[in-house]
Amino acid sequence: MTDPTAGHYDLKDTFASRRYFAKFQGIMQHMLRVAGVMEAEGQLSRDEVDILATYATKLTYTFQALSWKYLLVGRETGRFFGSLTVDGQDSGFPVAEELMTMANDAQQAQVHLAALPSVEAHKDQMVQAILSDRKVPTKLQFSLSQRLYYEELLKGDLFWVRNDPQAKWVQDVDGRRRYRVHWATYDSQVNLPVIYLMDLDDSGDTPLLRDTRRWPEVQAHLSAQALGGLQLVTIARGFDEDFDDLHPKRLRRFHLGPMYSHQYTRQNGPLRDVLAEAKAPEGQDWAMVWTEEDLVSDRVIEEKAGWFSTVEREIFSIDPMGRQSTILGATRTQRSIILPQRPYQVLEEHDPPGFNGVRKFVVSPKGRVLQY
Repeated sequence: MTDPTAGHYDLKDTFASRRYFAKFQGIMQHMLRVAGVMEAEGQLSRDEVDILATYATKLTYTFQALSWKYLLVGRETGRFFGSLTVDGQDSGFPVAEELMTMANDAQQAQVHLAALPSVEAHKDQMVQAILSDRKVPTKLQFSLSQRLYYEELLKGDLFWVRNDPQAKWVQDVDGRRRYRVHWATYDSQVNLPVIYLMDLDDSGDTPLLRDTRRWPEVQAHLSAQALGGLQLVTIARGFDEDFDDLHPKRLRRFHLGPMYSHQYTRQNGPLRDVLAEAKAPEGQDWAMVWTEEDLVSDRVIEEKAGWFSTVEREIFSIDPMGRQSTILGATRTQRSIILPQRPYQVLEEHDPPGFNGVRKFVVSPKGRVLQY
């Protein structure tokens, strides 16, 4: 049996850890620009871009918090506090346990902050230590970094292992209220963030978001089904069967990652060779892959429900001739990649198999994103 932790490793070097966080925060900013390009091309609506941008921002705040937590890793701080564990084999992201620990820390942030001096007091003590002892006040720096970590946790809006469903009314369609529901998870099997979007019609008497019975049930149901191993069609059909007056018309899932970096990851495949040959400078040695799965309702049928009533059931469109769509249980799937200019040039020169159908977003040295 394969050990799922075999590819995990700890970032114990101070500067390597800081470069890792800076790299990810930059990638998240590029992802926001990619969303803007997709909106301009009509592939995403403004509302969909806002939702995806919200989760990208949450991920940025999560990396910011972790960067404070591990700011002094590898330095003598007077106490052992560990180092960031990264899934270098499969995802390039931090392992899910890091986010689980962070959620526990958030519950106790107030207690920790009450026991720590203020930021200003830390700075005053550091100045005094430098002037009187003439040495780097590493222990005070560590204490300040932990205070900033807990302050970041208290601000909220972070990406957790489970981000519960939220919804908003979109429009009325054929006399029914249409909602867009979104939620996200951090898949602990592959250590990747996953975002879900569902468009559904509501034929119930009470609007869904004001229904104190159905809405909590919907949230619990979708959170329980947010498993990367489940096909979209399985999730959608289960939802359709459990809620007779809610009709899922479209379900999408975005897998963010893996992230490839010649310095930080050890994945196999053509991208590893591309990054090795590109020999890109610091900050440009990466490639970020993501996959969008899309399931669309094709038509509606009626089924008997008891002796005298019927219920609507969705028939979802899955291309029987598209082998990948059949395997994944989706109407279509689309892989995309974003990478800096130099790795992209090497990728185009080699033209490895499997990349012809991949959308490529290229980041210029000035930060502009173009699609090829």
